[in-house]
Amino acid sequence: MFPVVFRKPFPFRRLCKSASSEDTIFALSSGQGRCGVAVVRVSGPASVDALRSMAGLTRRLPAPRTALLRRLLHPHSKELLDRGLVLWFPGPHSFTGEDSVEFHIHGGPAVINGILQALGSLPRLRPAEAGEFTRRAFHAGKLDLTEVEGMGDLIHAETEAQRRQALRQMAGDLGQLYNDWSLQLKQSLAHVEAFIDFSEGDLIEDGVLYEVDVAVSQLRVEVEKHLSDERKGERLRSGVQVVIAGSTNVGKSSLFNILCQRPAAIVSPVAGTTRDVVETPLDIGGFPVLLSDTAGLRDTCDCVEREGVHRARQTVEQADLTLVVIDTAQLPQDLLMVPGLLSRYLKMVLPNRKDEQCLLVLNKRDLLPKSHIAVIQRVLQQNPGLPPLSILSLSQSVLHTENYLLISLKTKLTTLLFLFKVRRPTGEWALKKSWM
Repeated sequence: MFPVVFRKPFPFRRLCKSASSEDTIFALSSGQGRCGVAVVRVSGPASVDALRSMAGLTRRLPAPRTALLRRLLHPHSKELLDRGLVLWFPGPHSFTGEDSVEFHIHGGPAVINGILQALGSLPRLRPAEAGEFTRRAFHAGKLDLTEVEGMGDLIHAETEAQRRQALRQMAGDLGQLYNDWSLQLKQSLAHVEAFIDFSEGDLIEDGVLYEVDVAVSQLRVEVEKHLSDERKGERLRSGVQVVIAGSTNVGKSSLFNILCQRPAAIVSPVAGTTRDVVETPLDIGGFPVLLSDTAGLRDTCDCVEREGVHRARQTVEQADLTLVVIDTAQLPQDLLMVPGLLSRYLKMVLPNRKDEQCLLVLNKRDLLPKSHIAVIQRVLQQNPGLPPLSILSLSQSVLHTENYLLISLKTKLTTLLFLFKVRRPTGEWALKKSWM
């Protein structure tokens, strides 16, 4: 193989500006509602004029990226609007790559509206469109598309897993992975074209096409693995769909309430109490979860309950993870028959069972002698064809963090929410990248 050096690609994105990119825009950058401090951002060529007009700066501007306390006045009536901090970010060293100004003001609605109305009265300034600051940052080459998506995810992150993943994407991990793949494809294409042009003169080493074929095949495997589960990103944003399922009166709603830590579902000794799917978003161990309680699965003549059973089966089919609940009263007297019973029960609840997508929950532990629990655990260890089993007493009001069910649940969530690892260039590809 021989080295091929690529020139830095032309920054065509900077030419792809919208028709309104020469306007100066402004908007409230902090959240809506009452708060101690609100931030109003201005970006564009008239930012300096807005700063001078609002902060009464007739001579020198403040030092770049240095907060300055000023009286903020209406540019026409000179009425005092607020006292706040102003910051000046000369382009291209700003978020958008343009000259930018930030007003850090008190977060009352009247103050915010007064500042926005005053800015709107200035010439060449207009309110920003939704996402326009980020679009300008993208056009200026400050962010790529994966970083823009990561920033959006970070803004909407509600759990630790969402925050960590969004920060990794904002740091350019996903973009670096894609750039590495692009580099490999360009390298392979260059070697193929060189072979076509120069192979007759013995200027190309033997085996070049074979090495290209191996490299492209390996890359294809990586890409297919990366795309093997397109729902992983959706799970992280919307929550892993965890469904509690089982026959009637086994404690599904009790487990649902314990995980929710509130009485979210009606609990009754009457079989068939739950008729519809009850959903609630949760944060379990830092992972986003959409937990669903479903109707008990059984044959019934009640048309309303029958519809509930139908919806329960539909929800189970769409679930990322199913908690299959069974009552200890359903266990056979001969505990050696427990694995067979559990297998049949799982087939009834999950006809298309995948062990990696379900957990078994044996309820009403307090009704079992301790000796029976030990026998059940030993028998199940000798039959590894079943998913993990948690033996619980749902008469308790809480599940302790060391509970086996929570440990197993967090392990499953970690697997389901694993997104990507950035593969660092290695070997010959790393050497070629260093030549660039």
